[in-house]
Amino acid sequence: MTKTAQDIVIRPIITEDSMERLQNKKYTFEVAKDANKIEIAKAVEELFGVKVAKVNTISVKGKEKRMGRSVGFRPDWKKAIVTLEGDKTIEFFDGMY
Repeated sequence: MTKTAQDIVIRPIITEDSMERLQNKKYTFEVAKDANKIEIAKAVEELFGVKVAKVNTISVKGKEKRMGRSVGFRPDWKKAIVTLEGDKTIEFFDGMY
């Protein structure tokens, strides 16, 4: 079963920290937990038509959440910080910083 680019890159992460990284051409995405760096780089290149220089990944643990007395956890997820090479940018993020 092959994964499409849309299966690998789930959504962009838009936080104050990730917006500061845009000046260094670093874009932050939530990605599939089982995706590796090579798959993430190919998916970003395919979706946005840019050239990826490197990919850093972070496995994020789910936070504890309480509903009254019962305690549960949000699901674990994976974050990728993608660094681009060249002058091209991802248009989705243009105008946000």
